[in-house]
Order: sequence, then C-alpha cells, then structure tokens
Amino acid sequence: MELYFRDNFFNAGRTDIVNARREPAGTLDLKSAFGSSLDVLDAGGNLVCSGKFRFMSNKWEVTGADGSLLGVLKHRLSFMSKKFIYESEGRGIYEIFSPAFFKEYSITDERGIAVAQFEKVNGWFESGAFCLRNESERLGSHELIAVVMGVHETNKRTSNAHHANIP
Repeated sequence: MELYFRDNFFNAGRTDIVNARREPAGTLDLKSAFGSSLDVLDAGGNLVCSGKFRFMSNKWEVTGADGSLLGVLKHRLSFMSKKFIYESEGRGIYEIFSPAFFKEYSITDERGIAVAQFEKVNGWFESGAFCLRNESERLGSHELIAVVMGVHETNKRTSNAHHANIP
C-alpha cells in the first residue's frame, strides 16, 4: 500500500493521509507547534496510534489507541548514513536506514528483509511530505506513519542542534 502524508510548516494542525489515487486514507493530527507529538487517525476519524518523544529523551514512542506501547524508535550514530532502530512490542526489531544525502529510507526486519520504504517527496523549502510503501504483515501503515514522523522529528532536532552550535 502506498500512502502520502506531510508535516505542517509550524508543526501543528491536521493534514490528510491519501493513497496513490488521492483518496482519503486518514488524518495526521500534529498536536502542537511547541512540542513534537501527533495522532494518526484512520479514514473514519478513529484514533489508530500516537507518537511523541519520551520526556527528556530523544526516543520516539509509538502508542496504540488504548495507550499501550507499540514500539520505540531510537536514532543510531552512523558514519555517512542515517540509521534508526524501531523496537516493536512483540513484533521484532526493525532497522531504518538511508545513505547520507539521500531522501529514501528502507525498513528491514531482523533477517535483513525489506518490509517497507519511505521517501521525502517535497522541495527544499517546504515542510516534510512523504510517500510510504508498506509491505509488512506485522506493522500497520498507520503505525509506520507515526514511525516515519518520528524519524522526521528526530532529524529536525538533530539539524536544529547542529545549527545552534555553528559559531
């Protein structure tokens, strides 16, 4: 399944999730311009999952509609690449990888088999827009949207910290 979704410039408000035919597939509700938290809703407007940074941490937590933990996304330092680990609760550990300066990421399971991929599909000065292709039988597309947004928020934090340290 191929889904498209985007961030808002001020990181707040609702944006549509659409499929390849531009049909509604849900909503991404960005909760606040002053923090990084979001809800992912299905096409019927029902909460599917949420994502946010843990308090005083760079770990992105994905929870289900009932508040149960679905998984935790962690950034891994890597030379000349972008690397993340998503530890899902009871469904395996997934590596999210992109070579440096690329906009495409692959998501592989513990056996190294690609289960999904996503790419940034917008221009330089626009807010983040993404295309997700999910082939996983264990991770739902709405959960993966929360994971992709966690990668995006982590990258923004890293970039902002880097720019703050430039004299």
